[in-house]
Amino acid sequence: MTNDYERTVGLDFIRATEGGAISCFTWVGRGEKELADAAASDAIRGTFDRMNISGEVVIGEGIKDNAPGLFKGEKVGTWAEGSPRFDIALDPIDGTTNLSKGLPNAICCIAASLCAEGEESGLLDIPSFYMDKLSYGEIIRDAFVADPSLPLSLDSEPAETIKLAAKLLSKDVTDVVVTAMDRPRNANIIETVRSLGANLRLVSDGDITAALAPALPQSGIDLYMGIGGSPEGVLSAVGMRCLGGGLQAKMWPRDEEEKTSLITEGWGDQLDRIYLSKDLARGEDLLFIMTGILESPFIQGITIHGRTATTHSVLMRVRNRTVRFVTGHHNLDYKEIPLRSQNQSLQ
Repeated sequence: MTNDYERTVGLDFIRATEGGAISCFTWVGRGEKELADAAASDAIRGTFDRMNISGEVVIGEGIKDNAPGLFKGEKVGTWAEGSPRFDIALDPIDGTTNLSKGLPNAICCIAASLCAEGEESGLLDIPSFYMDKLSYGEIIRDAFVADPSLPLSLDSEPAETIKLAAKLLSKDVTDVVVTAMDRPRNANIIETVRSLGANLRLVSDGDITAALAPALPQSGIDLYMGIGGSPEGVLSAVGMRCLGGGLQAKMWPRDEEEKTSLITEGWGDQLDRIYLSKDLARGEDLLFIMTGILESPFIQGITIHGRTATTHSVLMRVRNRTVRFVTGHHNLDYKEIPLRSQNQSLQ
């Protein structure tokens, strides 16, 4: 029988996101998003130092804003002989601006791909800063799988996508709920939703949970549309594959300089490609882990009562589509969070 490494290390990955979430929680509302990110990254690194894996960060933080996160190519884990090999994508804090302002929707998130020797990573490292994205729930995805000729595409006009979603969901257009990042680059989508009379839910930060929301019936969200971070797009793709929803994404160069750079790097023939979730998150040996910092549509945030911190985390596996919600009660007088910077535990 082969070793089921995904099963055995899942709780260790949860410890990493829990530690990151608790460590940055003290920075909520203090207007210091870089310091919050550094605190989360420090705890995640420290936890990884104790994990018996041979890990490498293939998609990390810092690509857009030089944040003090974990970076592409960084080795994590003990790298002991015989330890399982994982490629890792992570966002120590998705929603740093929200956290710095004390607003909802901030999480600590990791995706991991178990990689056999010589196999390609299950996590596709997209070189553009941003991607145009469209995500939807299981009903729409199943309809698209059954009939790929449906005009469900990033190349379709947003209005047509919303009308198609209404038809597939047996809703009036005015009852369709769309979420998007509140950014000038999404102005066309925002205006389209409003002109159709559909419901709009703008989020100021927190790209991952926004993209996952359509796959959660309790979220009340039908579609996620618009331009957001590429690393977050890959993380969202792993989550969507676990949840049964669908995601499409396409590279979105910010300007001609970035477009020229992508072409020079050999990505010119991929600029018009629409990636599906299975293209960004390949294979079956994938894990998705996150811990809520501040409440989001997907998961509750941290609460502290007296000397006890309560965390809410999720562990999902692509292979068997298992979704586990894990609640932790941490006595802060005894809680150990290993920190890389001090090579010791924060108690």
